[in-house]
Amino acid sequence: MGINIYTNCILSSFPLYLPHLIVSRDGGRLYSHFNLDIIFGANTRTPSLDAIELVMDIQKNIPLKDLTTFKIGGIARFFCRVTSEDELLEAIGFSKKEKIPFFVLGGGSNILVSDKGFSGIVIKMEMKGVSYSEDGISTLVTAYAGENWDSLVDEVVEKGLYGIENLSAIPGTVGGSIVQNIGAYGVEVRDVVESVYVLDVKDDEYKTFTRAECKFGYRDSIFKSDKDRYVIISATYRLSHRENIHSEYKDIKNYFFHNRNKKITLKNIREAVIEIRKAKFPDLAIHGTAGSFFKNPIVTTDKARTLLEMYPEMVTYPINQKHVKIPLAWILDNVCHVKGLRKGNAGPYKNQALVVVNYGGSQAVDVIALAQDMVDMVYEKTGIEIEPEVEYIA
Repeated sequence: MGINIYTNCILSSFPLYLPHLIVSRDGGRLYSHFNLDIIFGANTRTPSLDAIELVMDIQKNIPLKDLTTFKIGGIARFFCRVTSEDELLEAIGFSKKEKIPFFVLGGGSNILVSDKGFSGIVIKMEMKGVSYSEDGISTLVTAYAGENWDSLVDEVVEKGLYGIENLSAIPGTVGGSIVQNIGAYGVEVRDVVESVYVLDVKDDEYKTFTRAECKFGYRDSIFKSDKDRYVIISATYRLSHRENIHSEYKDIKNYFFHNRNKKITLKNIREAVIEIRKAKFPDLAIHGTAGSFFKNPIVTTDKARTLLEMYPEMVTYPINQKHVKIPLAWILDNVCHVKGLRKGNAGPYKNQALVVVNYGGSQAVDVIALAQDMVDMVYEKTGIEIEPEVEYIA
């Protein structure tokens, strides 16, 4: 039989959604196998009339704009919230059975949803919980994907653990931190990732990825490039008890220069980053935004040299001997002069041109048109092809 949609139903014996686990080892890695076709196939039992409440509540036609920080987007054909692995299996099984795509939504902070919405099922990740394990001079911190990212940062800083304090005040969830390989002020999350526990939808397996297997890149990972295959369940970060402060970034240096009475400590770094971001980024209670809309371009040293001849005040950050990173906000401000640019009611933020803002009532088509104008302007002035950091969901 097919998968039915129930809302607050009382059932006698609901369908057998718990997986039959088979533990095996392949190449030194432990797998837990399950078969979604069995779970949701012909062997699924028919509900009857004893008092057992069905866990999953799949809703129809749910507006998405209020579930994203951009405050833009159409309707999800189907929608559910998952708080456990069993509920996640049920949601993925529904997607497979109905032959519809799925999208896992975290904090909604780095996406732009189409005005037409999403024709499949949106799975709101709400698995939560944090655990700590001592490992010599380090602590392994494991957090479920639905945990609020900044709440986790605050918690570990209070415990005196170093490693992610520079990533304070970034909206989103733990799962999003991994997918996006979030970074700020000289630090990326991949610097501290120990492992990531996922559901492999294609192979119907739980898997644990090492840092190397995550294939992290600049605002990228295997979970972003292969998003229809992997669903992140939890991540483990290796944080240090030893002082390991990153204060070399220009904005952080300036903050402590202007606040000479403050020592450069773990807690003060977090406080500095929060203040810096507050000055640069809009208040989400007032304006919708997905944060930095574009990636900072990475160019060859030869290309950077040519640009520096044209724009001597441009700042560059070495990546390796052959490549440097250029702060796109500087180009948008000083070369393209994009402030004041508008498409509908979407435009660059007054304090940070890299941030595209919904000033009220904007649609996705407005943001896309604005972004295209910015792409064209940068290419015309510099020859650099810039890429969006924000993911478009359609």
